[in-house]
Amino acid sequence: MTVRTGAVGRAMAPVVWALTRSVLMLCVFKVFTVPGPDVTVDVSVIYQGWYEVFRAGSYPLDDVTWQYPPAAALAVASPALLPFLEYASAFFVLVLLCDALVLGLLLYAARRPGARQAGAWVWVAGVPLLGPTVYARYDLMVTAVAVAALLAGVRRPRVMGALVAFGTLLKVWPVLLLVGTAKGRATRRSWSAAAVAAGVLALLAAVALPGAYAFLAFQRDRGLEIEAPAALFFHLARQSGWPGGIELRYGSMEFTGPQVALVSTLALWLSVLAFGWLLLWRLRAKAFAVHTTADAAFTAVLLFTATSRVVSPQYMVWLVGIAAVCLVFRGSRMVLPAWLVLVATGVTVMEFPLGFAHVVASDAQGVALLAVRNGLLIVATVAAGWRLWRDSVPGRAEGAERQVTPAGRADTPASAP
Repeated sequence: MTVRTGAVGRAMAPVVWALTRSVLMLCVFKVFTVPGPDVTVDVSVIYQGWYEVFRAGSYPLDDVTWQYPPAAALAVASPALLPFLEYASAFFVLVLLCDALVLGLLLYAARRPGARQAGAWVWVAGVPLLGPTVYARYDLMVTAVAVAALLAGVRRPRVMGALVAFGTLLKVWPVLLLVGTAKGRATRRSWSAAAVAAGVLALLAAVALPGAYAFLAFQRDRGLEIEAPAALFFHLARQSGWPGGIELRYGSMEFTGPQVALVSTLALWLSVLAFGWLLLWRLRAKAFAVHTTADAAFTAVLLFTATSRVVSPQYMVWLVGIAAVCLVFRGSRMVLPAWLVLVATGVTVMEFPLGFAHVVASDAQGVALLAVRNGLLIVATVAAGWRLWRDSVPGRAEGAERQVTPAGRADTPASAP
């Protein structure tokens, strides 16, 4: 019965994936029209404009909306791989292929001992919850690299390190995947491979086109985006006569006015405290199971998202992807946080694009949607951190018993070979 059920699950996941992704493709190709802002403009106007700049032999040196590491140019220029399609259509098709690749990786990983298909189903269900936005940004491509890195890390830490380096030069956040590698040989191999690969790729980017690191100044100057958890204070303040406002700056809607800089700085310090907690966990952790790397990565990305000054809707696909990897492993402690992220993803599509006018207006509906979505993220973050700590940091009585042991089943303490 178990084998039969597993076979049915493996067969049904691609079918449900195909149905849901067909709807997404119909949306981005505008066969169906989704209420709210046109989410495809980023591809057809902004990305395509950057692509033309790359073709001219430079990074977008004078465009403050270019806030991405140098390898992001590969994602933006990737539609050149399909020259028989116009730019936006080629981009959507390539994102679809990356989506399919992630599903294939998760289903393949589910065949290992101690693994399960729950991760594949998280991906199948979670991606369409974000609506057409998920296919109109390059974040799903980055998530595909991150998923591949975490799954490779179970047996090939050097491959994981190289993929993490590439992902980091695509959009920075994948560097967080290294925080949970098992101490000892796995960490030495993955971190050294990441350092070497990042150095080589960074050098190649600097040599290939001028302006590879102009994004650093643009990213530094960003303010408080209206969808960030810290921004809820100003949404409420606007209803009480706060004199500030909202402007389109650096490619997103940001608050401007009194105390915005202060709250934005406080959010940065919260991020520093969050990563301080991660460092403390890393120092104290003793029991590393095969699932610990993914659990720690999920927790780290949640911390990054919940304390960020910018929480764009597409960020949720990062969390869905890492949650899917966590739930591949039967021993993962991230089931509850993963479910909370899925619910938060469903709320996100109601906030953007469906209810974005209400968010910009800071009316009751917009504030309620942000409060629920960001509240779920915060609860998921706290739950993930608590579960990660309990799972890997031994108490006094068990400290001598729970140590890192050679890799065995997927749900036992392990360090990668």
